[in-house]
This record gives sequence, C-alpha cells and structure tokens, in this order.
Amino acid sequence: MSERQADPADDRDDDWAPVQSPRLWRDDLWTACVIKNEDDEGWAVSMTRRGESEPVLVAPWTMGRDKKNPKPLDINAFNTWIKTAHEVLRRHEQQLHAQLHQQLRVDTPAGRVEVRLDIEPDDDMPSATLSAHDASGELLGRKKVAPDFRLSLRSAQAWLETLDA
Repeated sequence: MSERQADPADDRDDDWAPVQSPRLWRDDLWTACVIKNEDDEGWAVSMTRRGESEPVLVAPWTMGRDKKNPKPLDINAFNTWIKTAHEVLRRHEQQLHAQLHQQLRVDTPAGRVEVRLDIEPDDDMPSATLSAHDASGELLGRKKVAPDFRLSLRSAQAWLETLDA
C-alpha cells in the first residue's frame, strides 16, 4: 500500500486491512495516523477506533532526525498508543459514570444516610432518581427528580427531612 495522508474515517468495514507504514498503522481495531500538527510546525498522532468517525486521542509526535519530518511509526510506538487510547477511553467512562451516579453521606439523628442520585441519560426522555439508604444498605426512600437536579449536602438534607415528616 502506498503511503498516504489517511483519514481514518474513510475506513469502511469492507476495506479494512492491517497496514504498517511509517505514517499509518492499523490493526483489527485501531488506526494510528501521523498528521501535520495544525497548531505548530510539529507532528501529531491520531488514534481512531474502527467504526468511529472521531479520534479517541490526538497527541504530539516526535520529529525525526532531520527535524522536519516525523519519526516513523513502529510496532512499539503503535502498541504504546493503543494502551494510551484505552486509558483515555477508560477515564472518559469513569467520568461519565461519576456524572451519572453521584452519592454523598449525610449524618442524621438516626445515623449516617447515603443519598444517591442516578441519572438515566436518554435523548428523548432523560430521568433521574434520588434514593436514600441507611448504613446497612436498606432503602429509606426514593423519589423521581429532574435530570438536572443538583445533589448537594443542602439538597440531600432538605429531601431527607421530608422523609421523616
């Protein structure tokens, strides 16, 4: 295959094939493409997962010995970029989980209560549920709330007071 400035988004499942060239590496799942860095005179590596239109990761790439062209990709660099892309995906998943599933502990006269906010994202009808659990995990109360509900110590305490009433 001739070396080309590839656009990983052009990769269709029917023409997906492994590639190992100085500026383009591809395996069964990932494409690493060395691209001109638009922000400066350097180079960058774009890591795109098969079937995705946007890269998971775009990061600076090393200049070659001539200080003009990029250093060629090799198997070690490709494997390192795959590991880095997996870490980026894992961090994104953790961040999304933290946004959708919040919890805090509130000390009450009856003991410590854990208040949870679980948001169910949906393009048409997102929803959220507030729940309270005692120290043994027993459900004390549950309430539907708006998906943009802000869980804070103050909002949790106010809601817990309504459960006691």
